[in-house]
Amino acid sequence: MGFRSVLGKPFASYIANDTRKWSLQSVKYQQLTFQHLVKKARNTVFGREHNFSSIQNYDDFKRNVPIRDYEGLKPWIKQLLEGKADVLWPGIPAYFSKTSGTTSGIKYIPVTKESIPNHINSARNALLSYIHETGNAKFLDGKLIFLSGSPELTDTAGIKTGRLSGIVNHHVPRYLRGNQMPSYVTNCIDDWEEKLEKVIDETLPQDMTLISGIPPWVQMYFDHITERVNKKIMDVFPNFSLFVYGGVNFEPYRARLYESIGKKIDAIETYPASEGFIAYQDTQTEEGLLMLLNSGIFFEFIPVSEYFEENPVRLTIEEVELDINYALIINSNAGLWGYSIGDTVKFVSKDPYRLLVTGRIKHFISAFGEHVIGEEVERAMKYASDKHSEVELTEFSVAPNVTPRDGLPLHEWYVEFAQPPNDLKAFEKELDLQLRRLNVYYDDLISGSVLRCLKVVPLRRNAFVEYMKSQGKLGGQNKVPRLANDRRIAEKLLRFVI
Repeated sequence: MGFRSVLGKPFASYIANDTRKWSLQSVKYQQLTFQHLVKKARNTVFGREHNFSSIQNYDDFKRNVPIRDYEGLKPWIKQLLEGKADVLWPGIPAYFSKTSGTTSGIKYIPVTKESIPNHINSARNALLSYIHETGNAKFLDGKLIFLSGSPELTDTAGIKTGRLSGIVNHHVPRYLRGNQMPSYVTNCIDDWEEKLEKVIDETLPQDMTLISGIPPWVQMYFDHITERVNKKIMDVFPNFSLFVYGGVNFEPYRARLYESIGKKIDAIETYPASEGFIAYQDTQTEEGLLMLLNSGIFFEFIPVSEYFEENPVRLTIEEVELDINYALIINSNAGLWGYSIGDTVKFVSKDPYRLLVTGRIKHFISAFGEHVIGEEVERAMKYASDKHSEVELTEFSVAPNVTPRDGLPLHEWYVEFAQPPNDLKAFEKELDLQLRRLNVYYDDLISGSVLRCLKVVPLRRNAFVEYMKSQGKLGGQNKVPRLANDRRIAEKLLRFVI
């Protein structure tokens, strides 16, 4: 065993014990985080304007700090972009995480000196939790690849700016830098297709043991390797034993990814965002991701059913219930206050608090009041694919068709298959049946002849790659929207229909 794996085990034990300590007292640690954040930001521009000096408890906070998305926080972000200090958090941000939003264009999310450990230590602790539980630390001695954005940073008002994954790249612990891949030069390549070929050039001769990235882009990496050498990934990287992913639900990709590898390997799911590292999978035996309630973020939760009301209920971690979809709100030491990050989650455990990411608050289909959400379409696709075991999925996106040329309105599923079903109509019927089972409103609309059964629209190979490329979003950190309440994506996918 190498020195990394030898030293990793006692450190993993220490982190696991510390995690257990705070995770079983999550309410207490959230209260302490709340008090620290409000006190620390009391004399900032935002703190003065929102009466932080008079806030004594959470009820005071709710009265003074409304829920905002990025657009609502823009006046204070604008001051940071003008070079002002002490706006949202004392001092100026260490970085801006630059990301593109569907409604706000380019977003500049502050990352402060105090918030950096949330991003770095959380990713580290996800691996250490795995080592502690499984005893497998050998992967630390091999080569590790993180398919991410460019680490090159620009300057915005004197603040270093780049993709979050690029910022994090600058803080990879020194003891891992020697086995981190790809090289810095390759990681800086902007063109995803060129970068992917260079990544393959560099990694093919290496002993890859851990691979991390968003599943569809990792799948593309695997596909290109297989095209080059005509081998399963397990034959190319025989010691590859751990897959780390985040950003999208893994289930629609799982079967094909493991087929490409040639065997099932362990996987760790993480939930990072530019706004903060929210949760990670701390065990291979329990459902859900451990929510990081002692990492500089005070969380609030709004039931999705109330989110668009004028005065929705706002809850603390102590008040959440299992199996209810909540919009996630964060208050953090990056200077984000009452900030809606746009994700929805539901809890599957409260001892400790573990969650599932269920979708995006603005990504749904409700053309007729059905309110179909991302979790439902993904589960329906999984169940249908399990029934039709020959199916291998590449990607899909769902949209309503309110005014078809003939017949009743319907949901159209634009699907790129790596291996299509033997009987498309039977697959289509199963998919519709599963969605009806998961969403009672959709079922009622079908039964009442308001909607007709869904239609699967097969797309040709590489359809979603070409679509993402046409949108300037081809790359390891971008995700295809699973569903939308309009036809903007669907109209662009029509040119790929078989």
